[in-house]
Amino acid sequence: MPVIAIETPVGRLGIAERAGRIVRVAWNGKPEGNPTPLLSEAARQMAAYFDGGLTDFDLPLDPGDGPHARVFAAMRAIPYGRTRSYGDIAKELGIRADEVGQACAANPVPVIIPCHRVLSATGLGGYSGGKGAETKIALLKLEGGYPFLL
Repeated sequence: MPVIAIETPVGRLGIAERAGRIVRVAWNGKPEGNPTPLLSEAARQMAAYFDGGLTDFDLPLDPGDGPHARVFAAMRAIPYGRTRSYGDIAKELGIRADEVGQACAANPVPVIIPCHRVLSATGLGGYSGGKGAETKIALLKLEGGYPFLL
C-alpha cells in the first residue's frame, strides 16, 4: 500500500491509498512505495487545508463499512469551522454518545474525516491523534472553530 508523508503544523502525516481510495491518515507516517497521482493530490489538498485555502476535501475515501461508517458520514457533514456534540450526532443516528466517541477514536482518516469537530456537551472532549487535545485545539483554531461553536 503506497503512503506519502507530509509535514504539517500538527506533525508529519502519512496518507495511504488502496485501490484508488484514501484509507488512512497516520500520525508520524513514513513514506512507502511510489507516490500515486491520488496521493499527490491528497498531499496538495492537505497542504491547502493547513494554509487556510481549502475548506472541504474532495478525495475518494474508504474508511471502512463497519459499525462506525454512519458516524464517519455524519462527521464529514460538519462544515468547516463548525462543531457538533457527541450527543447531537448520537441523537441524529439513534445511537449512544459513547458510540460516537468510539468512532471518533477509531477514525482511520483524521483531518479529512473531521473528528476534531466533534466536542463533548461541556467542552473539548477527547482526541486520539497527534498530541491529543493540543492537536484538536490546533485544528479547531485553524478553522476558526475555537473557542467552541456548538
